Amino acid sequence: MASFSFKILLLSLLSTLTPILSTNSEGTVLHALRIKFSDPKNVLQSWDPTLVNPCTWFHITCDANNHVIRLDLGNSNISGALGPELGELKHLQYLELYGNNFEGKLPKELGSLKNLISMDLYGNNFQGEIPKSFSKLKSLRFLRLNNNKLSGAIPRELAKLSNLKVFDVSNNDLCGTIPVDGPFSSFPMESFENNRLNGPELQGLVSYDFGC
Repeated sequence: MASFSFKILLLSLLSTLTPILSTNSEGTVLHALRIKFSDPKNVLQSWDPTLVNPCTWFHITCDANNHVIRLDLGNSNISGALGPELGELKHLQYLELYGNNFEGKLPKELGSLKNLISMDLYGNNFQGEIPKSFSKLKSLRFLRLNNNKLSGAIPRELAKLSNLKVFDVSNNDLCGTIPVDGPFSSFPMESFENNRLNGPELQGLVSYDFGC
């Protein structure tokens, strides 16, 4: 009888743990972020960690293999800081977090999102420097960081992003000079206005962050 009772107890415990164990790694990452965020409109209400994967959650798009490729929380009145966990969404192509109240530094781990095509973080309260790790985002075409509180120089390493078509850092507190190599030769000056930038860097300038 005791053995039978033990089996019942074990089955009960396993049934309790199963929903947690069934969550895939991307769902775990997203739920960890949800816990950190303030969400007064309950936009993230559907982010249920007991589901097998997050592909049924609102504001999440997956590919045919159930990998998260798009996170779209634009204009959702969400606040909080982005954690390094975001860098674990290896298949992510679109990161749309514009028009919220996010704050704190931009995680350098975002540079691990090698498949990222678009990163729209404009209209928040992000502070600190633009991570140099963003230069690893070789697939990136759109990078909009305007209307935040970013400071420091524009990393010259971003000139390596040959696929970058749109770059906007206007209305921040950036300083130094504007790179001129690579895609920066085609960006309009409006992309840099309302900062403390000293204009395009000069050929052969050693310290491109002169004036910071």
